[in-house]
Amino acid sequence: MQKCFSVLGAARDGFHFVNTAPASRLMVAAVPLVLALVALVPTVRAQTTSTGSGHAYPEKPIRLVVPYAPGGTSDIVARLIAAPLWNVMGQPVIADNRPGAGSNIGTEIVAKAAPDGYTLLMATPAISSNPALYGKVNWDPVASFAPVTLVGEVPVVLVVHPGLSAKSVRELVALAKAQPGKLNFGSSGNGGIGHLVGEHFKSMAGVDMTHVPYKGNGPALLDLMAGVLNLTFSDLAGASPFMKAGKLRPLAIASARRSPTVPDLPTMSEAGVPGFQASSWFAVFAPAHTPRPVVSKLNADIVKVVHAPEVRDRMTGLGFEVVGGKPEELSAFLKSEIAKWSKVIKVSGAKVD
Repeated sequence: MQKCFSVLGAARDGFHFVNTAPASRLMVAAVPLVLALVALVPTVRAQTTSTGSGHAYPEKPIRLVVPYAPGGTSDIVARLIAAPLWNVMGQPVIADNRPGAGSNIGTEIVAKAAPDGYTLLMATPAISSNPALYGKVNWDPVASFAPVTLVGEVPVVLVVHPGLSAKSVRELVALAKAQPGKLNFGSSGNGGIGHLVGEHFKSMAGVDMTHVPYKGNGPALLDLMAGVLNLTFSDLAGASPFMKAGKLRPLAIASARRSPTVPDLPTMSEAGVPGFQASSWFAVFAPAHTPRPVVSKLNADIVKVVHAPEVRDRMTGLGFEVVGGKPEELSAFLKSEIAKWSKVIKVSGAKVD
């Protein structure tokens, strides 16, 4: 029987995906891509592995906790991999949205879950920055989790209102220096990746701008298009449709190299802020002490899925850079992100609501 999947909610053999809120308008365009994705992923004979205690894995559905509301980029990524993983692992992989407290609620659920491979976390940069932002959280980004794999990254892009006089990053910096505190930038909220990248930009470019927090990247982009904001730092996946429509003007991308999605867009280093790099990334973690054979199987299966041509092409089409590396690589990457954002937060004095 052909397997079916929906980003907004679906059922197979009576099993329903978990959703807790309406999807964002910004991500609705991704729905047909997800549907097409599942139809193209070949059915693979599922294989189990021993957990080391005499039990096979997996023997029941796997919950992939998304610590944000449905419709956001992390939700899209979770569902892009959950659907084909169902085929590969032979058990449903359920995207379970548990938003709240800047992702701390969903993250804590996984940190305190049984380390058996049946509860996983779709993490974002918040796992590396929240301990410094909140001062105290009920989990530790390193000690509470077993890294599985870095699924992919979405470069952050600096976009401005088309009416802004600055046509380049250098012109934007000059404008900001001429009018300290006058320019404003929006973000998905205090402590979100857009906020932290904005503070990072202020520090590295030596400018003063006013931060305006929103409840989500979507509302910030809408206000930017309406002229309420001057600029924002958005993930490429969220801003790309509006860039293509001419409703937002991109100035630079904050990646180490140019993106094949927008090859004519310079990097921040090329545009006048040397060494500036930032991305919105998505990684899978299991609770600490999950058996190594289980982590290894999860890593192998997820890497297989994200590197399948059909999946890779669709993620790339949405602006993602597919990674799918080893657990050890994710561990090292996480530690570097913790160091980076902790410094930005300390220097900027960034705080949450």
